[in-house]
Amino acid sequence: MAHNRAVHNNFDVDYVIVYRFADTTNVEAQDGFTALMQALAGVGLATEVRNGDNCSLLVFVQVGSEKRFAQEVYRSRVKDWLNGVRAAEPARDTQKTLAGESLTEAERFRITHHLITSPREDGGAGIIPKEGQWKNVESIFPLHDHTFNKEWIKRWSTMTFLKAEDLDQIRDRFGEKIAYYFAFTQSYFQFLIFPAAFGFASWVILGSFSPVYALINGLWCVTFVEYWKRQEADLGVRWGVKGVASIQQKRKEFQHEKEVRDPVTGETMHIFPATKRLSRQLLQVPFAILATLALGTLIATCFGIEIFLSEVYNGPGQSLLVFLPTGLLTALVPTLTTLLTTIATRLNDYENWETSENYDSALTQKIFVLNFITSYLPIFLTAFIYVPFGSLIVPYLDIFKLTARPFATNEKQLQAPSAGFAINPSRLRKQVIYFTVTAQIVNFAMETIVPYAKRRGFSKYQEIKSERAAKKGGASSGVTIDDVPEESEFLKRVRNEAELDVYDVTTDLREMIIQFGYLSLFSVVWPLTPVSFIINNWIELRSDAVKICVEMQRPSPARADSIGPWLDSLEFLTWLGSITTAALAYLFSNDGLGPDGTPATIKGWALILTIFFSEHVFLLMRWAVRLAISKIDSPSMGKERAERFMVRKRYLHDALGHDALDVPPPLIEEKITRESLEEDARQSTLRTQGPQDHFWARQRGWEESAKVGAGLIDRMARKEGKKEQ
Repeated sequence: MAHNRAVHNNFDVDYVIVYRFADTTNVEAQDGFTALMQALAGVGLATEVRNGDNCSLLVFVQVGSEKRFAQEVYRSRVKDWLNGVRAAEPARDTQKTLAGESLTEAERFRITHHLITSPREDGGAGIIPKEGQWKNVESIFPLHDHTFNKEWIKRWSTMTFLKAEDLDQIRDRFGEKIAYYFAFTQSYFQFLIFPAAFGFASWVILGSFSPVYALINGLWCVTFVEYWKRQEADLGVRWGVKGVASIQQKRKEFQHEKEVRDPVTGETMHIFPATKRLSRQLLQVPFAILATLALGTLIATCFGIEIFLSEVYNGPGQSLLVFLPTGLLTALVPTLTTLLTTIATRLNDYENWETSENYDSALTQKIFVLNFITSYLPIFLTAFIYVPFGSLIVPYLDIFKLTARPFATNEKQLQAPSAGFAINPSRLRKQVIYFTVTAQIVNFAMETIVPYAKRRGFSKYQEIKSERAAKKGGASSGVTIDDVPEESEFLKRVRNEAELDVYDVTTDLREMIIQFGYLSLFSVVWPLTPVSFIINNWIELRSDAVKICVEMQRPSPARADSIGPWLDSLEFLTWLGSITTAALAYLFSNDGLGPDGTPATIKGWALILTIFFSEHVFLLMRWAVRLAISKIDSPSMGKERAERFMVRKRYLHDALGHDALDVPPPLIEEKITRESLEEDARQSTLRTQGPQDHFWARQRGWEESAKVGAGLIDRMARKEGKKEQ
């Protein structure tokens, strides 16, 4: 029982800071740690220190003053209101603000993290791990709530679809950025039901490369992307973060060139010329060319080797040699991708973005270029190079005979046929199946099973090492020797969590976007693609929850109002899918065999016309879907309108009284009598009369105006009658 209480009790700790001093002198470590304690205390945070692993200290952080923390919450909500994120102004009484809208766990952690990491000029301690004077600060993370984690995983394992309340719970625990990922994956999963059913029917009835399937799949992709845009906006209203992207956090690394005083606010603005940044952004063009050439050359070379070994070479060891290109790709692509990612990051730094949001968005776009090449180029090579031009290319593949020469018994086994070569029509389908089924399984294993096995193995190794040390020295590990018994299990768990990796939701989002690309671009090759994806994504949702709870440090909550630049990637893949799908349907229209390696069978004008027609159909479908979705109302949009109406109503009540919106009563007409006429005449003698006074004094009340008007109508009617006679 004591063990269970220790596991589930976090001792009211908000954050843990790992301070590692293995590579610094004793004096530097002490001075740095003293500065860390002073910085935390300066923003009202209480601290406790315990021993860590491998020359490290664990600093436990808690809100020291609830009153000051309430002021931080109020300041954060007022900032939201001033930037249009909140419709209503928070109550001026901070306690009333918290009572009216309770503080979620994610908001508490987010504001505490803001106090720790934000610059001093923004009211924070300015502690950024591994930067500047905080180079010894290794990580900052909140602790897992294991009680919630177990209930969460258990509940999700028995559910097919997630409800809005489940997403709300994720948002309240982990913040909007992670909640948006789960909301996107859940929406994508639900939308896959139709293409999975239709794809299975097409596979049975229509076969591969069906124009009907291509058209329906394109319409589905457009509908899903446009629906998700609407869903993003709805969730933004539901979670109170619509427009939160406008509240941008400035980067510490931003270097301004000049200071300008804002003529309206009088504030000093740090400016970096937009033209200069644009000139630096133009370097993306040579970077994209470099990435395409480097990765494209590697992938194309391995592709050529694989074609040579599998379809040209017929000597001994062929069944084993065909795995050589796969081994080369497995070894070289990650290395080259890492190098290009480093170049992309440095290029992004050189562009000198002012805010973190703009920096992350620009970097995501550069990384997407690399992911696009590594994920889709092999299939593009097969579909648009090997199949149409196989008979022309294969005779030149003997340049790769060096890869099989040590195994060949004679030269004929290495010679490519000069004529009569027949392409393998099933290669494209097998390749698509590999990327949409096998690769998904491998990725799941590498993402979930392998890290779990490594962590368990390392933990077992540490236990064995501690047991041997205890047997030799008669004492337990030096790390835990000073632990208080009632804290020992808790500290053991914290030390384990400190060794875990940091969760990056961008990685999981990228996987989903790349998967969507396979569906949009190549599912016409194998209509069962959505069937594979719907099974994978049901597992993916649960495995990602397990990954966050078990294999990663608990992520610090972050706010967002969308999935960011990945939405642009979705739209790009949908547009490109309309082109590639049409091209594939045309090229493989002869019973799915394609042009059979003979480009003469391809009519260029027909291919261009097919692509042109397909793209315009895409544009028409997108316009129609957008128009249809814009006509559909949603509860969240209704909630937003209601909130803004209440704000306007409250303002009118404050300015004009509680009956400001009531319909005014009708005017009570004064009855015209001799006495009233005499009184008006007397009043007119007491003040100077102008033409306007005489104008408005000719008729008294609506009844007299009605009589005069009726008389004029009657007189004009009689005149018209005389004219007609």
